[in-house]
Amino acid sequence: MAIFQIEGGHELSGEIIPQGAKNEALQVLCAVLLTSEVVTIHNIPNIRDVNKLIQILERAGVSVQNLGAGSFSFQSSNLNFDYLKSQEFVEDGGSLRGSIMMVGPLLSRYRKGIVPRPGGDKIGRRRLDTHFKGFIDLGAQFEFDKGIGHYCFKAPNGLKGSYMLLEEASVTGTANLIMAAVLAEGTTTIYNAACEPYIQQLCQMLSAMGAKIVGVGSNLLKIHGVDRLQGCEHRIWPDMIEIGSWIGLAAMTRSEITIKDAGWERLGVIPSAFRKMGIAVERVGDDIFIPAHREGYEIQDFIDGSIMTISDAPWPGLTPDLISILLVVATQARGSVLIHQKMFESRLFFVDKLIDMGAKIILCDPHRATVIGQDFKSPLHATTMTSPDIRAGVSLLIAALSAKGTSTIHNIEQIDRGYEYIDVRLQKLGAKIKRL
Repeated sequence: MAIFQIEGGHELSGEIIPQGAKNEALQVLCAVLLTSEVVTIHNIPNIRDVNKLIQILERAGVSVQNLGAGSFSFQSSNLNFDYLKSQEFVEDGGSLRGSIMMVGPLLSRYRKGIVPRPGGDKIGRRRLDTHFKGFIDLGAQFEFDKGIGHYCFKAPNGLKGSYMLLEEASVTGTANLIMAAVLAEGTTTIYNAACEPYIQQLCQMLSAMGAKIVGVGSNLLKIHGVDRLQGCEHRIWPDMIEIGSWIGLAAMTRSEITIKDAGWERLGVIPSAFRKMGIAVERVGDDIFIPAHREGYEIQDFIDGSIMTISDAPWPGLTPDLISILLVVATQARGSVLIHQKMFESRLFFVDKLIDMGAKIILCDPHRATVIGQDFKSPLHATTMTSPDIRAGVSLLIAALSAKGTSTIHNIEQIDRGYEYIDVRLQKLGAKIKRL
């Protein structure tokens, strides 16, 4: 297993181009199963989770062609269901949570869908009830094969449009049900649907394939089923989570960094969340410029003078994937902040590693942490640590780049799951980082 060795305390500078969005990529790649025609997708990030899904699709019989950096064509004309029933698929799909989104397209087009119990980050309970109940509402029959560990769905007479009110605005659940409904008979209404940019992009791609979807961008979707879908060409948006990571990196290392082609209009409340932390986030066209915060940055208070609270929420609220980044940024701010991670109960457990580095953090409970900023007067110090998941891993990497001394991060495969060539890109900014 590889490790990162980081010599921290150096100011960085330069420009960086964000990769394609990981979460969008996992959705639109599953959507290629909905048609026998060629689907071309651009700006696919070269990261472990996405590459794993492409490998699974290829083993399932999808014809995959690499057209150049980040561009692939896919044709799903002859699926291999023997692989989808195999122990090999259990192992492949079980290591990738995104594989669950294959069920909707398979069930919609082939009237049967199979998926192993999915893996992914260990960040708390991530229920699949939204997916499964939705499939059942569309007329699918469900069973779990305990012997091999498969979830199996069948719809011998095809799926039928239905009204459903989701218990939670699950992003992957909404994506899965949209893909199941586009070829179903009749109209499907999804209320309390997730409306993240990833979902909007998936809907735009499906519409280009011939799907009829009304209400894109809202939490009320109507999908009018069609008989077939055609091929299309699609480009993945920049990854807003990575953009937020670069903003946090610039602040913590007091560096001047420009994030190119950031897609500002699609970032929602992300810039304002960092501004609440006292970080200057400047828009220059479609770029983001972060000046060097050599005098530090100060956390705002609420208007009534009470302590600032940063919390996550379904879109258009703050994405939970940036809570870890904002928490690390707070450790060197002036002032204090309450970080409230509402959606996952294990995502703050990495703070013990920051405390070991000298951060002043009180973990109130699995969902809340109070951070007392040190204003760079007591900088973090180097240590040896292990990356528990993608976002915590990057947060620890940012902490290491700001710390005095040389840090070591183990289990960096977790970081590679979500960030493309991160060590090489950081080196171009002047970071002292080695992959060993």
